[in-house]
Amino acid sequence: MIPVDQHPGYHGEQARLLARLRRIEGQVRGLQRMIESETYCIDVLTQVSAVTKALQGVGLELLDEHLRHCVAGAAASGDHARTDELVHEATRAVERLLRA
Repeated sequence: MIPVDQHPGYHGEQARLLARLRRIEGQVRGLQRMIESETYCIDVLTQVSAVTKALQGVGLELLDEHLRHCVAGAAASGDHARTDELVHEATRAVERLLRA
C-alpha cells in the first residue's frame, strides 16, 4: 500500500489505462453477444484469447510502473527494508500474472 501523500506509479497514465480497460470491457460485451447468438466455439475462444492478452498487457504495464516508480523510488531513498518489501510484492504479482 502506498502512503496517503503519494500517487501510484501509473498516476500520469491513468486516462490512457482507463481507455484501454474500456476497450477491453467492450470486447467482453462482444463475447457476451457471441454467446447469446451461439457463435461457433472456436471463434468465441479466439476472442477470449484476445481479451486475456489485452488484460495481461494492462497488468504488465502496471507492474512496469510499480517497478519504475515505487521500487526505484524506495531504492533511491536508501530505504532497504521498503525496497525489499516492494520487490517481494512485485514478485508475488508476477507469480499471479503467470498463473492467470
